[in-house]
Parts: sequence; structure tokens; C-alpha cells
Amino acid sequence: MNDVRAEVLTAIDACEAKKAQDISILKLAPESSGFTDYFIICSGTNPRQLQAISDEIDLQLSKAGTEPRHIEGYEKGEWVLMDYVDFVVHIFSEQSRRFYDLERLWKSANRVTADELRKPAKKPSRKTVPARTASKKRTSGNGTRRTAKKKTAAKKSARPKHR
Repeated sequence: MNDVRAEVLTAIDACEAKKAQDISILKLAPESSGFTDYFIICSGTNPRQLQAISDEIDLQLSKAGTEPRHIEGYEKGEWVLMDYVDFVVHIFSEQSRRFYDLERLWKSANRVTADELRKPAKKPSRKTVPARTASKKRTSGNGTRRTAKKKTAAKKSARPKHR
């Protein structure tokens, strides 16, 4: 399991330890979000609970050697944002969560579960591709062998491209 996934799981466990509600994990596509890999979104029932969830996440990740780059909204307790660079934790009051609706805003993201994150990451499959030969041998009609010529790069680039 890579470090980011382990850190996300640590944050999820901290949310659960403080009774956060409706925990969502969004894995953001690299082409749509160049600033982070995951969003963790959860709710609390009052400002003190939001702060307690934030404190527990900070404590558990600090024990693991990970510090937040930035924490915002802690004092107000309506929406606490904890930026860990590779993932961002959003802790909302129920009303603020409905208003901002990040799950709808980031609907292109993949929803994942903690159980899916605990599974080993899939390794990219390496399909074996047969080696191409420089030229193909063909038999002419009289039984003699001849070599088929490859298309030149100039001919390829001269073709119109269909989009």
C-alpha cells in the first residue's frame, strides 16, 4: 500500500473515531485536478464535533509523521479544510455540506471506499506485444520471395487526419 493511501486511511479512521457522519472518499482524476489526489468529506453535528474530528485527524497523522500544509475554518466550525497536499479533508456542518455539495461539484471523481483503499494497488498490466519485423516476406505469384516495403514517414504525415 502506498503512503498516500495509508495516510487517507489514517484520516478516515480518525473521522470514524470521532463519530463523523456520512464519510465520502473521492479519488480525483489527474487531468481534472492537478492539486490533490483525494478528497475526504464528512459531516459533524456541531462546531465542537467538527473541531474534535479535525484535532483527531491532526493527532493521528502527526503520529505517523504527516503534518497539514494548511488548516482553514477551524475557529468558525462550519467547514474545516485540512490540506495535506496529496489529499484534502473537508469537515462540514450538515447545513454547509448541503449548501456546497462537493460531491456534486466533483461528480467526475471516483467514489472509493476504505475497504478498496486497503486492498493492494493494482499493478499496471504488462501485455506482451510481439516484436515487429522491419519488413514482411511475401511470396510472389511465381514462388519467389520478395520483400514488402514499409510506408515512409512522409507518406504517413501526408495523409489527412480524421478527427
